[in-house]
Amino acid sequence: MTAPEFRRGAVSPPIVTPFDADGDVDTDTLADHVATLVEVGLDGMVPCGTTGEFASLTDEERRTVVETVVDAADGRVPVIAGAADTSVAGVRERLEAADAAGADAALVTLPYYHNSTAPAGQRAFLDAVADDAPLPIYLYDIPSTVGEPIDPDVLAAVAERDPVVGVKDTSGDVSAVDTAVDRTPDEFTVFQGVDALLYPSVSLGVDGGIHALSQVIPEVFVALGEAIRHGDDERALALHRRAVGPLFERCADHGFAPATKVAAAHRGFIPDPRVRPPLTLPDEDAREEIRADVDAALDTV
Repeated sequence: MTAPEFRRGAVSPPIVTPFDADGDVDTDTLADHVATLVEVGLDGMVPCGTTGEFASLTDEERRTVVETVVDAADGRVPVIAGAADTSVAGVRERLEAADAAGADAALVTLPYYHNSTAPAGQRAFLDAVADDAPLPIYLYDIPSTVGEPIDPDVLAAVAERDPVVGVKDTSGDVSAVDTAVDRTPDEFTVFQGVDALLYPSVSLGVDGGIHALSQVIPEVFVALGEAIRHGDDERALALHRRAVGPLFERCADHGFAPATKVAAAHRGFIPDPRVRPPLTLPDEDAREEIRADVDAALDTV
């Protein structure tokens, strides 16, 4: 099973799911958004992630979103489709759907709602998901929504399995990222999932990041990736401190799907920042602050 190839400092966005005036998935806007981000120079696309509001989509809508992103990417960058579910059978169904849609890999979380799983239970779940998986799997460590982190021993063991090719760590714990890099094979890909921790994690050996804000200020993240690859620490640190960090802190106050949509609408990437309940949009004062931070971030490139 061949894993997608990513260059050092690669950044991919967990794509927002735009909705039209009737509340349906706006596939035309989604396709245009993907095409724009590919052309700017981002390294991959991740539909049906947390920022894509996957938990608010029907099964049919999830398939439509993945198919739309795959078609729009058109083989130019890898597509890693979100395949999270609470059951092994549910994850397998999503893996099959992602494979049928043409995705290059999938992103799998621990089963949410069950928030006190023993390491043995985590291992059993992930082993069962990996059995006969139709495409490569990236684990998604996001304890804030799942309820617990992936146990380091479990990660080290599952990383030896052929279908499991990497992990996105959104724990916010740099020591956990360090452990993930240290205890997995060299060819195992470790993505930082917290935008403001990409550059601080570079020295630990992360391969790149999957970052919501890269679809809002893609020019900044492309420049940051280039600085990382060229060893230009002064440039990378400036982009981290003056652009990525401040915008991340602002958006973290409002939730990343709503805040990212506000920012993406400000850039003209989507026409409207609609979200689905239970998510809500920031008030107008907060939206204006987000827009100002976007503009300030763009001034750094």
